Amino acid sequence: MSSSPTPADSDPARLVLASASPARAGLLRRAGIEPVIHVSHVDEDAELAAHAPTTVAESVQVLARAKARAVAAELAPATPLVLGCDSLLEFEGQALGKPHTPERTIRRWHRIRGRSGVLHTGHHLCAGGRQSGGVSSTRVHFAEVTDAEIEAYVATGEPLHVAGAFTIDGYGGAFITGIEGDHHGVIGLSLPLLRELLPQVGHSWVQLWQRPSER
Repeated sequence: MSSSPTPADSDPARLVLASASPARAGLLRRAGIEPVIHVSHVDEDAELAAHAPTTVAESVQVLARAKARAVAAELAPATPLVLGCDSLLEFEGQALGKPHTPERTIRRWHRIRGRSGVLHTGHHLCAGGRQSGGVSSTRVHFAEVTDAEIEAYVATGEPLHVAGAFTIDGYGGAFITGIEGDHHGVIGLSLPLLRELLPQVGHSWVQLWQRPSER
């Protein structure tokens, strides 16, 4: 007698990513998973006010959960596998998100250069009535960059719209001297953590892989 198929066996759409982040989508694609992009429109400030998280790690989990649940509700009555993520840099006990403006970005880099912070990325999965979540936390060490390097980096536009005002997979990679933890989580999505969370909602990592002919 054959076993009943899991949702991943029967759902060719695979994974819905509740994020507009090209870095997260790119990570999944390079790992053999082609996500369906469905951006959430969660009011992040309202979610944080409603749940009052006490740590930065709790904050990213609150936001990841809200994004995944919002997209799952939008797609109902279908019950796809939905992944929500959110990232924040914890620096001197403060949560640092996207700086948005060049002026804030320059000030941010004047603070963090030559020092270290912890990049927290929350993950939340929804699949029908089943849910699972977790946080990837990685310590990031920043180079002692010059004022001229900061201004040149900000002029690229890259750090204005990413958590913590830096990346490790773009212009900013040379300004990161080391990390302690999962580098995928710093990019915005921890592949090892996602693999661990999937069985909790009835899916497996390898079932999400595209066949070689589909890539």
